[in-house]
Amino acid sequence: MAITKTKINAEDFRVGEREEISLAKWPTRVPTVYTTKEQYKAMLRKHVHEIAALQDVLYASDRYALLLIFQGMDAAGKDSVIKHVMSGINPQGCQAYSFKQPSEEELDHDFLWRVVRRLPQRGRIGIFNRSHYEEVLVVRVHPEILMNERLPKELLNPETIWTARYRSIVEFEEHLYRSGTRTLKFYLHLSKEEQRRRFLKRLEEPEKNWKFSMSDIKERKFWRNYMEAYEACINATSSGNAPWYIIPADDKANVRLLVSEIVHNTLRELKLAYPRPDRSRLKELKSIRKRLEREE
Repeated sequence: MAITKTKINAEDFRVGEREEISLAKWPTRVPTVYTTKEQYKAMLRKHVHEIAALQDVLYASDRYALLLIFQGMDAAGKDSVIKHVMSGINPQGCQAYSFKQPSEEELDHDFLWRVVRRLPQRGRIGIFNRSHYEEVLVVRVHPEILMNERLPKELLNPETIWTARYRSIVEFEEHLYRSGTRTLKFYLHLSKEEQRRRFLKRLEEPEKNWKFSMSDIKERKFWRNYMEAYEACINATSSGNAPWYIIPADDKANVRLLVSEIVHNTLRELKLAYPRPDRSRLKELKSIRKRLEREE
């Protein structure tokens, strides 16, 4: 992928259905969509305001739900982009969840069970910080985790299990689409060197020390394995109704603007409108108005 223009269309980062991408050829840094820090702030402020307005209509119309999935290596900026892009959203219309290691109860169910329980209601925006995709990413990189998932032995064939899980995910996301949930999947594509710099920064700033653990360093040894897992996963599960967007993540400000543009465009394309009252409702409202006016 080669992008040289200054103004970047966020759709440039969408992975097409059945498109075979190579992450090694996909940039982790591109020309910024802003020229100054002040312009970045103004652009983000505009996006946030517009998303908030559209979310209000989404909530009122109560027909669609929007699910945002964020995946990426440690320090890719998932928390940051969620915090900034969704900063204007009414909390009543938003449901955010961060997926950690599966609990004992979750391990006694199929791998999609725990995410189904956290899906957004109609009229709401759901945010997944990590998701069901961990089951074809970290579990694939560390097959010992799979051995502890209590699956029947005949299902543990490494030649078929990942293809089977990809199929389950694609069918699940198609079901969501048919039920009115629009799904956007963002892979924040960070370079290994930028991750190293961010880790060092976390160590230098006391207020960020809590974000760092030795396990983060250990996972860097599996960088190539993770890139192979992400590549296979994205190629197998990006669809027309639940697309993957590979967002170059070495510049956090650029990430926020690209993601906010995609979210805004998706909501706008739903062509939502506030519910219009029918005759009986108008009659009821007229009656209410008269009662309130008589109280004066």
